[in-house]
Amino acid sequence: MSRSDLSPQQATRAELDAGLAQVLAAPRDRARISWLCFRPAYNQRRFPERLELTRAHGIPGERWETSPWLRGPDGRGHPGIQVSILSQQVLDLVWRDRKTIPHPGDTFVVDMDLSEANLPPGQLLRAGTAVLRVSNIFNDGCAKWKVRYGADAKAWITAPGNPPLRLRGVLCAIERDGVITNGDWLEKIDAI
Repeated sequence: MSRSDLSPQQATRAELDAGLAQVLAAPRDRARISWLCFRPAYNQRRFPERLELTRAHGIPGERWETSPWLRGPDGRGHPGIQVSILSQQVLDLVWRDRKTIPHPGDTFVVDMDLSEANLPPGQLLRAGTAVLRVSNIFNDGCAKWKVRYGADAKAWITAPGNPPLRLRGVLCAIERDGVITNGDWLEKIDAI
């Protein structure tokens, strides 16, 4: 796609590919949590200073309980999509127009390597006082990601070799109830 086919606020594939080295250079552990996001309904975003996380209800009041994009065998929201974590580097590459284009809606953002190599499915993460378990569900970006950030940003996520990098973020289940606050640490742990 050429620059003339894109909104001036959308990154080209060349720009995204050029930024990949910086995404991959992120720390492998212990990153500060920022941009907490609460989504009570479709297309709604709030940015609180803290979020409560529970195994039973996800983030109480969020749409995971009422309108999840993936359901488990029992019909409830799939636990593997309770929390979404996005790379700060990816956010900075794709979210250029912060006045008119909405935040992607991930639970929080960190400057951390979110790849499968660094965070394999099952990896435990301490986020504030909560514990998360990395799920095996791939976040390939929804149609809204494509509309907001461009076709190149959507294609970049699933381009050959890129899916294991989890450029659209990593999805997690809540393993232990707790609270996360802006500025808390996200860190890998071996056990609860």
